[in-house]
Amino acid sequence: MTASPSQAPAAPQPLPPSPRGPGDGLPPLVEATGSLTQEETLRYSRHLIIPGFGTEAQLRLKNARVLVIGAGGLGSPALLYLAAAGVGTLGIVDDDGVELSNLQRQVIHGMPDLGRSKAESARDSILALNPLVDVVLHEHRLERGNALELFSGYDLIVDGTDNFATRYLVNDAAAILGKPYVWGSILRFDGQVSVFWQDHGPTYRDLYPEAPPPGSVPSCAEGGVLGVLCGQIGSVMVNEAVKLITGVGTTLLGRVLVFDALEMTWRELRVRPDPAAARITELVDYEQFCGLTPAPVSPDDPEDTVPTVSVEELAALLAARSAGGADFDLLDVRNPEEHAIVSIDGAVLVPKNLILDGDAVIDGGRTVYVHCKSGVRSADVVRFLRGQGHRDAVSVDGGVIEWVRRIEPGKMTY
Repeated sequence: MTASPSQAPAAPQPLPPSPRGPGDGLPPLVEATGSLTQEETLRYSRHLIIPGFGTEAQLRLKNARVLVIGAGGLGSPALLYLAAAGVGTLGIVDDDGVELSNLQRQVIHGMPDLGRSKAESARDSILALNPLVDVVLHEHRLERGNALELFSGYDLIVDGTDNFATRYLVNDAAAILGKPYVWGSILRFDGQVSVFWQDHGPTYRDLYPEAPPPGSVPSCAEGGVLGVLCGQIGSVMVNEAVKLITGVGTTLLGRVLVFDALEMTWRELRVRPDPAAARITELVDYEQFCGLTPAPVSPDDPEDTVPTVSVEELAALLAARSAGGADFDLLDVRNPEEHAIVSIDGAVLVPKNLILDGDAVIDGGRTVYVHCKSGVRSADVVRFLRGQGHRDAVSVDGGVIEWVRRIEPGKMTY
């Protein structure tokens, strides 16, 4: 169909200057050695014809070794676009399996992959997209004991993890080895992206010198995440990886992009190395650093403990309450949206934030059992209540997920 004058595209604008300007002065991570085959030339032809990119940058991508931590929400688009771009070797660190709730955002997996290793599922999707990529699987948890050896075999790290302990571990291991890494974070409708590289710019510790208190920032499993946000943030992460590998353009080193999907806005925060901060030279206990390792319990401080009850014990207690043989309150401290999916009969919805902010008053003279989705938020609430002098507050171990699994398997889960 021939376009009428009113429908014709606008006149082409002059090409911008070559992207190989001064940028941020970072050298390419990878050498442009070797050559492209006929198949590679055709496959990557749209890269090769970009002024200032061309064959040299594509050879750097071909020779690059990139390690992606996590084949989940951020790892899915990152792995697919890194593979499509022609990164020669992709390492995948993931010890998890594919679940149905993953498929709302983890687009590298599909229905036939349910129950499979995420790393294996991701590898198959990558090779279906680009069989020229060498995929290396690391199907174990990233830990202090293996991080340095693992990172040493790669040029660049892409961090798509969703917990603070692992983020600090990734940062410190990369810093010790002098390697850059691309970091991304997502929750609900918001995302963040940056690049960290000790001796060239800030590290993650310059952005977050201290880990937030345990439970203060929900995970995606507890707080939710808009599925498409993974693609938006993951794509920006790959954009940064490509620039670091090839030396093209200006990276996000020293800048944090903050994305609001509801308002569809991006804003930029500047971050600089703290001149007073100690140089990162060793790995530490990251569970302890993030406050995840329980402190020794003093018999003189009973509020330090978080007493729990099993879902079987809770079921017996609820039955006794119905028969008039027990008297207590059962609080559901999840959000209303979660409560609408599934609930335990007899529980009263009082979201966690209302309790911690003092907007909901809990009768300190009554025994109270507290449940959430998995037991994390309920433990925080019980710890808070006991610290306020409420000695008869108890957390339900495993939360509503364990309740459905063991008591009412016919109910919904999420």
